[in-house]
Amino acid sequence: MQFKVGDAVVHPVYGVGQVVRLDTKRFTGSEARQYYQVSTQKTTIWVPVETYEAIGLRRLTNKPDLAVYRDLLSGRPDSLDKAHSKRRLELAERMKQGSFQALCEMVRDLTARSWSKPLGSADAVSLRKARDLLCQEWAASNGVSIAEAVQEVEALLLEGKRAHS
Repeated sequence: MQFKVGDAVVHPVYGVGQVVRLDTKRFTGSEARQYYQVSTQKTTIWVPVETYEAIGLRRLTNKPDLAVYRDLLSGRPDSLDKAHSKRRLELAERMKQGSFQALCEMVRDLTARSWSKPLGSADAVSLRKARDLLCQEWAASNGVSIAEAVQEVEALLLEGKRAHS
């Protein structure tokens, strides 16, 4: 078993949660399988034990690792493809990765793009979702409120803007 009861985890769609139970379940006619019951802020999800990696369930980022991500957020942004359709695919792939690094890069790069021109609705939605997930995990990893996490992330992005403009 990768996770045990009480472990803090991150789901790429639902965000930060905690493994509250390991259980064998049978859903609508399928054979019985083992599941992690993960409680998040808004819902409870059941993640099959044998496919948790493919789903993207992972451990919460460790607090000491945030130093690397501080540098990443304040670092030079990568330019995104100018073509809307290619950019959407690129951003969707980053979200699908579900890694904390991919979230940081996505927030950094979309925020930098928003400073030079207004974001279209699809990019704005992607940025909002990525920023929400990033700040939720940042707060949980750093042991601070979400508001404090938002302030720190914003300060790092502005630091990067000043350094790389």
